[in-house]
Amino acid sequence: MARAASAVEQALDNLLPPVEGAEGRLAEAMRYATLGGGKRLRAFLVLESAGLFGVNETCAARVAASVEMLHAYSLVHDDLPAMDDDDLRRGKPSAHKAFDEATAILAGDALQCRAFEILGEPDTHSDPQARCELVMALGAAAGARGMAGGQMIDMVAEGQTLDGPAVTRLQALKTG
Repeated sequence: MARAASAVEQALDNLLPPVEGAEGRLAEAMRYATLGGGKRLRAFLVLESAGLFGVNETCAARVAASVEMLHAYSLVHDDLPAMDDDDLRRGKPSAHKAFDEATAILAGDALQCRAFEILGEPDTHSDPQARCELVMALGAAAGARGMAGGQMIDMVAEGQTLDGPAVTRLQALKTG
């Protein structure tokens, strides 16, 4: 897993925007939320699955980075006061504490956009149909019947006791 984490960390560093210009603070928050932490389990699964099917390593690393960006976006938004109101993430201040709420929201939004942008780029895969399928798969996993839906169930269920199947569904949706 360490090799996968290192490869994806490098891909993320290359694919995230540089901290410069008028939007430098946004790029800094995106990098803060994404780089230098986490187990990279999702990335590991992407890379290992790609390896089983002989997918080009560059393509696989880009897809893994895209998945990690989407995951980072979800954590940034999850930590906000309107959601779980967590002050710490991975042992450091949450994005909204390190920056501010507005910057955290924009960073999460930009990470989500960049994740899909990467999947649509020709450098990710030469076949436009394959790129479309990647975008659709990530969108389905992240949308109302995926991660966002799981977060909604989590919020609605706050203060309630869920039965086993409901907990299983919530966890499956939130984690993909």
